[in-house]
Amino acid sequence: MTIKDKTVLVTGANRGIGQALTTEALARGARRVYAGTRRPLAHPDDRVTPLSLDITSTAQIQAAAKQVESLDMLINNAGIALPDDLTDPAVLERHLAVNLFGTYAVTQAFLPAVARSRGAIVNILSVNALAPLPFIIPAYSASKAAAFSLTQSLRAQVAGQGIRVHAVLPGPVDTDMTRSADIPKASPESVASAIFDAIDKGEEEIFPDPASAPLAALWRDSAAKVLERQIAQLAPVSS
Repeated sequence: MTIKDKTVLVTGANRGIGQALTTEALARGARRVYAGTRRPLAHPDDRVTPLSLDITSTAQIQAAAKQVESLDMLINNAGIALPDDLTDPAVLERHLAVNLFGTYAVTQAFLPAVARSRGAIVNILSVNALAPLPFIIPAYSASKAAAFSLTQSLRAQVAGQGIRVHAVLPGPVDTDMTRSADIPKASPESVASAIFDAIDKGEEEIFPDPASAPLAALWRDSAAKVLERQIAQLAPVSS
């Protein structure tokens, strides 16, 4: 799928990767970008339609779904990352509420629209979905691992509807979440560009930055990916 003349919804569109994805979609000729944010968002491009969308709010998700008449691509970008040490279950629950259940709720609400267009769902995850960062963000890592499994399951379930499901697994990106980390980080703009390039190529798992890119070839031939393909072949054949 190329983004030109398509309609896209980006959650968490007010900053970081979400903001960069919105800008990149417009630069590539998107017809309409729905920008989902918790607070009102003003944008100078009239192709951008702001949506009040707290992904933990059932009411806001349902209201947003009613505003979107057609949709070619859903990008689940909104998420949180809080430091923790796994001693407070409330922190884990908060991560799961946003990064897992929020992503799930938004996907279910907009899935009929994406199915009608035979479009794509793009979940922004993290390399920590594959291996946790246990001494800094273990709850975040666990929630992204769960969201990755959700992504893989959804991919298998909707394949027969012509919907493509992509998992984006970036390394460190220069956003508010990583602002205090003194490590090499990719720019959100470069990551957004790489994500759309990979979607154009039909890549199921997308490693969009210098830190994660070396994992791409290793992942394609990994035991986990081979097993995913084998399990997908067990899908029941509809009559």
